[in-house]
Amino acid sequence: MIDVIIAGAGPTGLMLAGELRLHGVDVLVLDKETEPTLQSRAQGLHVRSIEVMEQRGLLGRFLAEGREIRAGGFFAGLSTSWPEHLDTAHSYVLAIPQTVTERLLAEHAVETGAEIRRGHELVGLEQDAEGVTVELADGTRLRARHLVGCDGGRSTVRALLGVGFPGEPSRVETLLGEMALDVSPEELAAVTAEVRRTQLRFGAMPLGDGLYRVVVPAEGVAEDRTATPGIDEFRTQLRKFAGTDLGAHAPRWLSRFGDATRLAERYRTGRVFLAGDAAHIHPPTGGQGLNLGVQDAFNLGWKLAAEVAGWAPGGLLDSYHAERHPVASDVLDNTRAQIQLMSTEPGPRAVRRLLAELVRFEEVDRYLIEKITAIAVRYDFGGGHELLGGRLRDLRLRSGHLYGLTHAGRGLLLDRTGLLSVAGWEDRVDHVVDDLDEGEELDARAVLLRPDGHVAWVGEDQRDLAGHLPRWFGAARR
Repeated sequence: MIDVIIAGAGPTGLMLAGELRLHGVDVLVLDKETEPTLQSRAQGLHVRSIEVMEQRGLLGRFLAEGREIRAGGFFAGLSTSWPEHLDTAHSYVLAIPQTVTERLLAEHAVETGAEIRRGHELVGLEQDAEGVTVELADGTRLRARHLVGCDGGRSTVRALLGVGFPGEPSRVETLLGEMALDVSPEELAAVTAEVRRTQLRFGAMPLGDGLYRVVVPAEGVAEDRTATPGIDEFRTQLRKFAGTDLGAHAPRWLSRFGDATRLAERYRTGRVFLAGDAAHIHPPTGGQGLNLGVQDAFNLGWKLAAEVAGWAPGGLLDSYHAERHPVASDVLDNTRAQIQLMSTEPGPRAVRRLLAELVRFEEVDRYLIEKITAIAVRYDFGGGHELLGGRLRDLRLRSGHLYGLTHAGRGLLLDRTGLLSVAGWEDRVDHVVDDLDEGEELDARAVLLRPDGHVAWVGEDQRDLAGHLPRWFGAARR
């Protein structure tokens, strides 16, 4: 009996595997592909994902292979500057290819003890009161306490569960690939600037070694969405929009994506869960997809580990859907809005011109960036202090940084009074008596953080604290 089987070795599944292993959960990751993908559809980590990596002590690995960017334009390509005074200690976007992100997360998962089996396709599942039986394409049957489908937008797990995936099909399609171009940087810049005056789904980003990441609108929506486009299709579309095929040749990989927008009706069915693209798909505008999946895993991991360990309070597993489903719904809405703003039709272009004026106001610019980067996410924990439900930034403490205390994935009581206690929950919650470094601010004498860094309690009264600990960390040990 395996504790948790994860279907899918993409960023979501690998992040989840690492989270579960922090708590000693037996984890098996299955992926139908024999080798990791060479396609880097996602190109970076937004602020909240950067914070997530720092919370687990992984950020140094990512910084070593990425590039910090502080530039605007993440919302529908509107020309803005990076906003000042974001509520984070990591105010930047980290440019890093998806292939590197997956490699780093796989290394971490294996280091913590997860097993990854590639070339093993899940084709069937059955669940009962005790666990889930998984059937593989070669006839192998495996047994687990829980199964998590992180197997992408065409999720087999979701289909086998019969979970509805309502939304809208693709109305427009875009070609994406990496290839060589025979054109000077000056000519490419001039062509791109001219085309993007009217067509925002066009671009060619240099990758080094003579390769470029090329994006161009497709002729239409392909009937077979799994069909890989050819280099001739790219050349035809480049000539249509740019008047030249830019000398495109020697493709490394080619693909297509649409603007389909769908959200799973439920994230949990008994002992089976959905996360990442298996739970939601949307256009890649704003670069939110990979980040949304990683953050799904960060929310689910500690809760599933608590269930396996036997201390999860009632309703904790259901809170995964309750918290993450609305977040995905909001992402779907903002990507829908961005696609409209990138349209070549007169109406959407008029709205775009108006919004371009509005984002010049710093508060509007910051609001949109906080939405795209997910630092504005606040879960509904009921009424109370304004910090409740939101994640806490990486505060500077007298003894160091807050996130440096969260690498083990446990709860954390930051106690500035020195008078509180987590007696009975010491195996699940760390008690840190410390205060803020000079110049740092926090409108609270003490805060209780869940393992995902979201604020579960604010106050300074021991009895009140003891009344809130069981909601997230179960009954006290006696």
